[in-house]
Amino acid sequence: MSRIGNNPVAIPEGVTVDVNENVITVKGKLGELTQSFDAVEVKVEEGNVLVTRSSDTKDQKAKHGLYRALVNNMIEGVSKGWSKELELVGVGYRASNQGQKLDLALGFSHNIVMDIAPEVKVETVSEKGKNPIVKLTSHDKQLVGQVAAKIRSFRKPEPYKGKGIKFVGEEIRRKAGKSA
Repeated sequence: MSRIGNNPVAIPEGVTVDVNENVITVKGKLGELTQSFDAVEVKVEEGNVLVTRSSDTKDQKAKHGLYRALVNNMIEGVSKGWSKELELVGVGYRASNQGQKLDLALGFSHNIVMDIAPEVKVETVSEKGKNPIVKLTSHDKQLVGQVAAKIRSFRKPEPYKGKGIKFVGEEIRRKAGKSA
């Protein structure tokens, strides 16, 4: 029995949820998201979204919790939004942005210029004496995570000095260097 799938998802004020056949649409102050679903039934009742399944097959059990979590993330995204912060750790690592273009100096021979999706707002913070931070915000949790993972993949944190791009608050497992 799915503990997550059985929990109802509360719909906050200012958010509307529409279910048409196999597509759920969520609209709020920050935007609109749609998600198709199968193998489960989604109902909107008394300010809550309920996800139910018709049988106990392995496929339906798995999708029961999955679609409930996706609907919850959509509702939270259009009402509050999602954000991720990345920290650039390393001497000479810099980040700047002009609109939706993110310019990263990561120790390569050329800077990396990346176009960010229009749904994601990007902001860079550079203070003297502190590591540069890239802030990503959007109403789509999956898109924010995907863009953050792409940026992190340019220079993953290494275990000896800890240099690279890491999420704010992420613990890097450090190794001792070679002993002389």
